[in-house]
Amino acid sequence: MEQSERFKVGWNKLKEIDGEAGEKVINGLKNISPDLGKFIIEFAFGDIYSRKGLDLKSKEMAVVASLTAMGTAELQLKVHINGALNTGSSINEIKEVILQMSVYSGFPSSINAINTLKEVIDERKKGINDNVGKVAVGNIKNRFETGEKYLSKLDNTQVEKLKNTNNDFSPELVKFVLEYGYADIFSRDNLDIKYRQIATISALTALGNAQSQLKFHINAGMNIGLTFENIKEIMLLMTVYAGFPAGINGTNVLREVINERENKVEKASNKDV
Repeated sequence: MEQSERFKVGWNKLKEIDGEAGEKVINGLKNISPDLGKFIIEFAFGDIYSRKGLDLKSKEMAVVASLTAMGTAELQLKVHINGALNTGSSINEIKEVILQMSVYSGFPSSINAINTLKEVIDERKKGINDNVGKVAVGNIKNRFETGEKYLSKLDNTQVEKLKNTNNDFSPELVKFVLEYGYADIFSRDNLDIKYRQIATISALTALGNAQSQLKFHINAGMNIGLTFENIKEIMLLMTVYAGFPAGINGTNVLREVINERENKVEKASNKDV
């Protein structure tokens, strides 16, 4: 296989993440579709992974989240769980990303991904001593109030919006969103809030069926410190794992958010004048 400069850059980047697994994938394609292997290295790892704007740990967390949510690529999820461990994530951080996906893609997706994580850990125990990481500590006395508190950390108007939209028709939905999604899951203290938003934005972009929720979480991500460049990189990364339509649609939602935030700043500035 002729090696372009993009291929060389991509191969070096893949080795940083999981060279052994990557080599197995490329070698497995040699006899049936060497061009596919070439494009994977050149585009996914040469063009996309080598970009600045999001560190490798964040990229691998994003990919683990999206593959878990889509639930259709067990082998690739295994590769990227290895990659997440190789690029600085602890075992418990990866567990948290997978647990969080139960909120966005359901329990079956999380069960399957946890089983894949267990396989990876068992295989790595033969020669690698992975960092287990912090164990989540939770002592929730009032789950509803705790859920309100943690959702408000993302957007201090969202609890009221959630209640106004759903309380008259399905107050149970409001209760479960707050108590499970934000008290039981989001309040767990062993995954940084930025990684939680990276995981959620990635999963919702990949799933492609929840634009209003994606819009909220892009806004929320920016509220807690993610930058436009960070989120743009997530959208580009999702072109690899969920396809260009998902990346295009996600980028369009990001554009909406940026325009709306800029308009708010401009209006506030005009009022001050």
